Amino acid sequence: MEQVKVRCKVCNRELVGRVGKTISCGCTNMTTIRDDERISALDLSQVVMLNSYKSNTTKGVLTHEDIAWQEARRQRKVRKLDFEVR
Repeated sequence: MEQVKVRCKVCNRELVGRVGKTISCGCTNMTTIRDDERISALDLSQVVMLNSYKSNTTKGVLTHEDIAWQEARRQRKVRKLDFEVR
């Protein structure tokens, strides 16, 4: 996952988000990145997003009916057949 990168237009400082850290530019706008996911400032119109990450919300290959069928199939018991050998 890429790191979030923003620039404060007031002080022209670029901020790079990091997991578990809060980073702020320190100018009068107080642009802040918290935990690599939340961006805040006094005036967000003075903040430019340089890059961001896309969430991986890709849809699965199987539909809900397919998943239900697979679960029902998984819970089936194995039948053991006894044959007489003559």
